[in-house]
Amino acid sequence: MTVLKPNFRLSELVAGVFFILIAACAPNGRASGQTVEQGHNQYTIRVLLDNDITKAKLKIDTQYQLFDTESARVFDVAKTDGTIDIAIGPNGIKIGEQVFQTKRLIVQPPDDLPFTIDKRSYRGNLELIADSNNKSMTAINNVPIETYLAGVISAEMPSYWDIEALKSQAIAARTYCLYIKNRFGGNRLWDVKATQANQVYRGVAAETVRTDRAVNDTLGMVLCNQTDSGECQIFGAYYSSICGGHTENAKNIFGESCTALEGVACPYCSQLTRPSLFYWPMVTFSKNDISENLFDRYPNLKSLERIEKIEPRKESIYNNNFKRITSVTFVGVNGKTATLRAEDMRLAIDPTGMKIQSTSCVIINLNDEIMFLAGRGFGHGAGLCQYGAREMARRGKDAQEILSFYYPTSRIKTLY
Repeated sequence: MTVLKPNFRLSELVAGVFFILIAACAPNGRASGQTVEQGHNQYTIRVLLDNDITKAKLKIDTQYQLFDTESARVFDVAKTDGTIDIAIGPNGIKIGEQVFQTKRLIVQPPDDLPFTIDKRSYRGNLELIADSNNKSMTAINNVPIETYLAGVISAEMPSYWDIEALKSQAIAARTYCLYIKNRFGGNRLWDVKATQANQVYRGVAAETVRTDRAVNDTLGMVLCNQTDSGECQIFGAYYSSICGGHTENAKNIFGESCTALEGVACPYCSQLTRPSLFYWPMVTFSKNDISENLFDRYPNLKSLERIEKIEPRKESIYNNNFKRITSVTFVGVNGKTATLRAEDMRLAIDPTGMKIQSTSCVIINLNDEIMFLAGRGFGHGAGLCQYGAREMARRGKDAQEILSFYYPTSRIKTLY
């Protein structure tokens, strides 16, 4: 790496810092060359790429800038062939051979050119934040929301699906992202994770012509729900792969009351979904593994000593002979009991969500194992059913009709 030189005199620092931050925050419709109206800095998304890292590999195929947020210094860095080592040490954050005695450092490529960290490419900028003891770092991608969505849509829905289904996904994903940002982002360093914990975000690798079109065609569009005061507020526009025949009231899954998320009968997802995906196979876990996984996620359950039984406590039962467990009771080896939302149980026992694919199933308690069988659907079941949206689009329904069906009291509004 070349020797770094500040590119602003002290008297120019304030203006220079302002330029760097605004350039990083302006939303844009990069994929089709559109430009979003400037100034919507609240629509920058801070995506958690990784935390507790001690080193990483960075690659930028152009010159770029480094912004030390503590000293307010901006450095120009010449293009470097190959990868650049990033590391954390007692003296600060190390980029190549240069050590920055700072807790926060922003790597800013020019324009909309990507950077690559540990073989995955993203647009926007990379923010590195050292922990209080300089033992590890958090890596965050600060990215305009429309560019963020270009890295989400094909990671959440196949890009070859009908364009109206993709557009409905784009609006739901934009709404969900802003809802999570507004609700939780103010109390942490990031707004959303890049994983299924929020929405899967794969950056540049997920960008396709069709999904970019879906993002740009719905530019700034979000869902809102009418409140008692008459205001139309953004809500948690949850979605899952296959609802199994009826979407679930989000209150039973996430504890959130919203009329747009109360659940609807879905005759669509069963039409185009192959049976081996609509119905999932029996899966068995040992009681020891179940106990270990649950105790790791919920330490208060350790008072049960070992999980001996899991029994449905509450179920949603619909008139199409479909039911979903929404709450369970655990019975411990010592006779003590505890309750938990069924979706939390599912993801604690099976963090991948690929074995126990939903809580629409039958639970059988055996001697040393617990069996989950007769499974139906894929995911939590609240909000948009993606396979249902695909079938609706195939039948000629547009994105607004799809979203009105799955979020029945909602409407679309345009933020910018």
